[in-house]
Amino acid sequence: MSSSKHAPSVTRKYSNGFDLSGRVALITGGASGIGQAIAFAVAEHGADVAIVDLPNADAGATLDGLTEYGVRAIFIGASVESATDMQRAVERTESELGPLTLAVNAAGIANAAPAEDMPIDQWNRLYSVDVAGVFLSCQAEAKAMLRNGSGSIVNIASMSGTIVNRGLQQCHYNSAKAAVKHLSASMAMEWAQRGIRVNALSPGYTATPMNTRPEMVDSMAVFAAETPMARIADPAEMGGPAVFLLSDAASFVTGIDLLVDGGFCAQ
Repeated sequence: MSSSKHAPSVTRKYSNGFDLSGRVALITGGASGIGQAIAFAVAEHGADVAIVDLPNADAGATLDGLTEYGVRAIFIGASVESATDMQRAVERTESELGPLTLAVNAAGIANAAPAEDMPIDQWNRLYSVDVAGVFLSCQAEAKAMLRNGSGSIVNIASMSGTIVNRGLQQCHYNSAKAAVKHLSASMAMEWAQRGIRVNALSPGYTATPMNTRPEMVDSMAVFAAETPMARIADPAEMGGPAVFLLSDAASFVTGIDLLVDGGFCAQ
């Protein structure tokens, strides 16, 4: 038997919960791959977008695609490994587009080597981008969001932070993505009562430029066969989940890792 004392005092309706109109989003790694796909999805839902990527990144096609949605878009060349770069990126975003309340941190690198032979420089370089880079990005973004009174951050992790990819020698990458998940949850708890939500999004095997190189064709065919949905993801399929986590539709969602993996990690 239900009891009225458990009913919410206010019924909140989110008929337009996915609408990001009037919001400003900063997306690292947004010039290509999953970051670019999420940038398009965010723009499609009405947000203005600042693309942050390496200074030599070719962002022309991304900017052209974003403006087709009728939003404002800028490119900022910066390294996520630099606290100064990220602080300046946030400052320029707010100067040109307005108060920052949305962020997606998709910048990252991947490579492989046997654990017994991996040079420490290779390990440190990946952690510098994939873990410290996420932290520094979140730090710069959150300072603005705390000042602005609200915000939502989505960090791109990987299902490799939950499972170990068979046949791929990347203990540094797998452990780094696990770190991104826990980093996201930790920051979510620090900022939960201060207006900022932080979540991780973990893609499964996805047809990014890195994974569609000729030397990856055979491996990706195996990965597709091992995925319950019998295919790998299109980068655009990460857009909807990211928009959900950013939007008011997820207003009571923080500290989670959303697996978008075609069922690969299902138990």
